[in-house]
Amino acid sequence: MQIFENNDLVAPIYKRAMSLMISKGFAEKQSGKVSVAVHQNSEQANRRRELLAVEEEANKNKIIQAHGESFFTEQVMTKFFTHVTTEVNKKFDNKENLYNKILKIEDAIPSIMEILSVRAASINRIIPLAKSLPWLANELINLVNKPQYRKRADVQVTDASLALSYIGLDNLKLVMPTFMLKHWLPNSTAPYTLMKRKLWNDSLAVAMSSSVLAKKAGMDEFSAFAAGMFSHLGLIAVSRCFLTTYSELHTAELKAAYENKDKKLHDTLVAFDASPDLLIEQLITRSSKISADLVELMRLDRLQITEAIFDLAYTETLEKMCPLAQIVTKAKAYVAFRSLAKDDLISNDEAKLLLTTVRITPQEINLLKKSDIDHIKLNFK
Repeated sequence: MQIFENNDLVAPIYKRAMSLMISKGFAEKQSGKVSVAVHQNSEQANRRRELLAVEEEANKNKIIQAHGESFFTEQVMTKFFTHVTTEVNKKFDNKENLYNKILKIEDAIPSIMEILSVRAASINRIIPLAKSLPWLANELINLVNKPQYRKRADVQVTDASLALSYIGLDNLKLVMPTFMLKHWLPNSTAPYTLMKRKLWNDSLAVAMSSSVLAKKAGMDEFSAFAAGMFSHLGLIAVSRCFLTTYSELHTAELKAAYENKDKKLHDTLVAFDASPDLLIEQLITRSSKISADLVELMRLDRLQITEAIFDLAYTETLEKMCPLAQIVTKAKAYVAFRSLAKDDLISNDEAKLLLTTVRITPQEINLLKKSDIDHIKLNFK
């Protein structure tokens, strides 16, 4: 997002919030928090100094060898990470491939969203589209069979048409974008095990916050919810593409080293994991623009969120954004602030700077604090 990236004071805060999505340890590194063990005046420290002196004096060959191994490792990592970056850049430059092959966005998706956006929306028009997506039909059936939503304890719904009728149009405006984004999440974000959950939690929080702020401003809540949710498409696409490409190339390199009986190279490849620095660079520089590309390919007409998603990606100041983009920007800033504050990774001055940049008012902040932006509340009649 240009409004954050092009602000020299806000950019480090934004990067830290994005880093927190990868892992808390990585975010702490971005904030300058470093765990340092203190051994001053200890017997252990004295012993280490003696050993270091002995090594410097008596084992120069070992030191030279160690430096050689370090240099070799650095060379291998540089070459491999360059290869990874080249391959993911090729995939990111092909937005149709991202749409059709990486996220696999089916044609029924934008059609459902378009129907839900108009006053003349009809369950009957949605039924055939939902049934054409087995994963979506299963999600809808599972939802209505949850204990809190079942019509009768002894009756279980097995048909998607009946499930849609039970859920109703108002609930579907929350349910559909949520299930869609859930479906697009990476199957795994290893080695960053919590990243998938963080992606999901942040996406929902931004969507819910956008809806709350839109209602206060007298704007369409569904458009705000959808814009907030779909603004995370790029984060999901980048995460999926980068981590999958990394894993595939790493496996191929390991296999080649093994087959060539190159133990030194094999051991070096085994020793390092996916670089969070490469991933965060891709997330920051590409994700918002990829969200815009993917939403554009949906060719939404009635659901007017495309302009807002493009403003989030390319507009540098709040006043130049359309009203819907301003709402989502405020939601993103608030959720970033809340996430960082929860882990004690933002100072009071930084929080004030981040929130004033998007001109979120004290009243809006208080409203979001009082609202449940982490859970979807459905009203089954």
